[in-house]
Amino acid sequence: MSAPFRLFKKEKIWRIIPSRFPPIDLFERVADSSEWDALHELESMTNARLRDERRILSLVPDEDRVYGAGAGYVMAAFAYLNPEGSRFSDGSYGVYYAGDSLDCAIAETKYHHRRFLSYTNTPATETQMRVLVAELNGKLHDIHVNKKNHKKLYSSDIYSASQAFARKLKGSGSNGIYYASVRSQEGSCFAIFKPKLISHCRQERHLRYVWDGKNIKDVLEIRKVV
Repeated sequence: MSAPFRLFKKEKIWRIIPSRFPPIDLFERVADSSEWDALHELESMTNARLRDERRILSLVPDEDRVYGAGAGYVMAAFAYLNPEGSRFSDGSYGVYYAGDSLDCAIAETKYHHRRFLSYTNTPATETQMRVLVAELNGKLHDIHVNKKNHKKLYSSDIYSASQAFARKLKGSGSNGIYYASVRSQEGSCFAIFKPKLISHCRQERHLRYVWDGKNIKDVLEIRKVV
């Protein structure tokens, strides 16, 4: 199974994460790898979380890392792994998932957040979510253009085929995958394997996902009015 490339230049991409998930501050505070290594070595002497991050980030080659303003949010996607995996990761590596619009990103995250809360039998609650906007530059493998030829990769909940496909692409040096959203009829998504393709990442707004015990009833924007 193969896929053509698609080139993106200054493509605006949207990502939504729980507000409780922090960026990796060290990537925000340095300009290059030499500064990061020195500062991280110093701070990790007394910080167990940083030692664990260093181990995980060893999976990201130095030439693929990003530094400076907004970089902490980008690198966090590759440091905090989901052991259960996702559509295009078996859990052994991180992926920066994003949508081509805010609506698409909301649709994707609503589905996965509802699924998590259902599995954990969480009572009615609210979750604050952070909206990130960034810029994508680079080539991705495109399975959007011939979606009908990649039906197994678009399964609603079974990810074995898409994980195997992604693992092969990543092993060959792929930057990532461009695909049609499974949760938003009009949306498109990006599964990015290399941080260096992402720039100008910034926090755009905060949202509240309102869970009533069965479904996410509302998505509300948190705004400062004064």
